[in-house]
Amino acid sequence: MSDPKAEPPLPDPPPPEGPGLFGEAAPAAPPRQGPAPYRVLARKYRPQGFAALIGQEAMVRTLTNAFATGRIAHAFMLTGVRGVGKTTTARIIARALNCTGPDGSVTAPTITPCGLCDSCRAIAEDRHPDVMEIDAASNTGVANVRDVVIEGARYAPISARHKVYIVDEVHMLSTAAFNALLKTLEEPPPHVKFVFATTEIRKVPVTVLSRCQRFDLRRIPADRLAQHFAEIAAKEGVAVEEEALRLIARAADGSVRDGLSLLDQAIALAGEGAVTAEAVRGMLGLADRGQVWDLFEALMAGRIAEALALLGAAHAAGADPAVVVQDLLGVAHAVTRAKLVPRGEDGLALAELERLRAPELGRRFSVPQLGRAWQMLLKGLAEVNEASDRLAAAEMVLIRLAHVADLPTPGELVRRLARGEEAPAGGALPAGGGGLRAIGGGAVRAEAAPAAVPGPAPRQGVAIAGLRDLVALAGAEREARLAAEIAEYMHLVRLEEGVLEFRPEPDAPRDLAARVAALLTTVTGRRWTVALSAEPGSPTLAEQDRDEARRLRREVEAHPLVRAVLEAFPGAVIGEIRRWDASETGGPEADVVYDDITDREDDA
Repeated sequence: MSDPKAEPPLPDPPPPEGPGLFGEAAPAAPPRQGPAPYRVLARKYRPQGFAALIGQEAMVRTLTNAFATGRIAHAFMLTGVRGVGKTTTARIIARALNCTGPDGSVTAPTITPCGLCDSCRAIAEDRHPDVMEIDAASNTGVANVRDVVIEGARYAPISARHKVYIVDEVHMLSTAAFNALLKTLEEPPPHVKFVFATTEIRKVPVTVLSRCQRFDLRRIPADRLAQHFAEIAAKEGVAVEEEALRLIARAADGSVRDGLSLLDQAIALAGEGAVTAEAVRGMLGLADRGQVWDLFEALMAGRIAEALALLGAAHAAGADPAVVVQDLLGVAHAVTRAKLVPRGEDGLALAELERLRAPELGRRFSVPQLGRAWQMLLKGLAEVNEASDRLAAAEMVLIRLAHVADLPTPGELVRRLARGEEAPAGGALPAGGGGLRAIGGGAVRAEAAPAAVPGPAPRQGVAIAGLRDLVALAGAEREARLAAEIAEYMHLVRLEEGVLEFRPEPDAPRDLAARVAALLTTVTGRRWTVALSAEPGSPTLAEQDRDEARRLRREVEAHPLVRAVLEAFPGAVIGEIRRWDASETGGPEADVVYDDITDREDDA
């Protein structure tokens, strides 16, 4: 009978791993149950060498020459938007520094790491003891930098040729951590290399940037991304429409990782079938590209009902109204470029639809019209993003754009009025008379005259040759205030039948042009266009009268008789100068008579 207090027997030890003590083979490991875990495309097709990097030719060429000549910097700063290969490049640099070759024959850094040696495989699997990848977002303090980098840099690498510190999102380090790193970064030991990666290069202190060799990784062009995605789809054995690849590349916005994630999602959406452009549009919430071009054409032609119907159809198909407005911005940009840049000189990669329709629309619309459409859509996009009802906000944006699409631009309106042409349809001035007032930026504003009221019949044969005739006309109509303002504030620029242009004084009444236009229309019985101008024009009537008075005074003062009188009566001054016709008194005609010569001493 067994003792109940006895210890339970120990379990059998596990079988030894690796070869036995005397070289016998170890028992085979049990096979893995179930399928291998799926790796997303962004990780499965991560570049393993510089040759596989796309869109970064300048950086690859610089590093290739540096490795070939042995001029390898001790610190690299990689910057760029998300998903362009910053962390991937840092790992490739680490492998290039420590690759030993499949047979161990590589004894110096190489630009073409083999990917097969122990160092390359350990770095790729993020388990190499001499290549430390640090996330600065979670290790921001000076203690992290001191313990991991500064202290560790003093010791030689364990098994690699170089000890490499990869610091991702380095801009997240605190100011104290950056300052603690400066000395080690400036004069590191020969075996230490630093590779920094950041998306916010402006947040990195200049003292750190000056100690690094900086590389700006560029966004990948859309056509290059589409080609890259097509190659990956072929390796995966998935059929993808060319238009679908273009949509994914455009949505990726230059990021390889973003595009591969979208491609992964599109393949999952398609299931066992092919990835179609229609399915990708629905996945991304995009409108049909042809519908967007039809919508833009309807807007620029002023067909509001058709434009709203197209927007409603796109929204019913799952398109986001904000994305539709953003696509319209892209169409406006493409049409403007097609108008200004001849075909063949445009470096943009355009779809066949855009290559055909953009030049056609560019010939129909002027650059000011397209620029106005761009400004209204850009402002409308912000309104749509902020609105609670995005569809209603987008409809209001389209209605505004369609309403002004066929109106002339301010510059064209000014040119027509300057030539004396009638205002175009949609911008005609009121029939009852009116004026134009400058409102800044070269624009003018039509000012309607007061509503017509019964009054005296128009005068026949009224001739207006200048501002004095206009002043006399205002006086005859008992408009004394208007007559005084015309004489004081108006510099005449141009006066033709039905058109009057003048430059007002800065303190002129704001409604002077409208009141003058109303006066002329009432008296002459026809509509007058009274416009403001920036030309200097002639002096005002008041300035002319003052100049004439000064000229007469100089003439009187120079007259011998007047000089003799002033000398005979010291202290006398000339009080008033009057012109008169002596024939009215029956005496001999005198051109000028001077009187009112007073003696101040006698008055005293």
